[in-house]
Amino acid sequence: MRAVVPGSLAIRGMLPSAPRLRILCAAAVLAASWSMDALAEGDPDKGAKTFRKCRACHAIVASDGTTIVRGGKVGPNLFGVAGRPAAAVEGFKYGKGLIEASEKGLVWDEENFIDYIRDPPKFVAAYVGVSKVAARMAFKLGKGGEDLYAYLSQVATESE
Repeated sequence: MRAVVPGSLAIRGMLPSAPRLRILCAAAVLAASWSMDALAEGDPDKGAKTFRKCRACHAIVASDGTTIVRGGKVGPNLFGVAGRPAAAVEGFKYGKGLIEASEKGLVWDEENFIDYIRDPPKFVAAYVGVSKVAARMAFKLGKGGEDLYAYLSQVATESE
């Protein structure tokens, strides 16, 4: 049996060339990131029940104006929140801390969303790098954030 010399398989055409390998790796990374965003970790049915707590301040209204879930107007519309930049709902008056976090690139991916709803003032302060910040959202959701995120992701996907 002959020893395999590093790189010898590539020379004989058995491995993809460097440009092809780069493309394959990039495609794999991109596919993995898409699937992670599309498949939130939680249970959308449990999230729908959890959203009942949110309805006092938030509604879910589709881009075309169709009301999906009636709710309050104290908080911004949560339609399409999954993957959206923070403080992005037109016409809603956000607090200074969340606006600053948005300017620093805060996007509502699953991890950020869950950390935020556990303790909004603490999350925003940590994100912008200060010790304390006044947050307009006082409600804290101790558990079920992954279910709520899955529900909000599903609602937006089904309504498109």
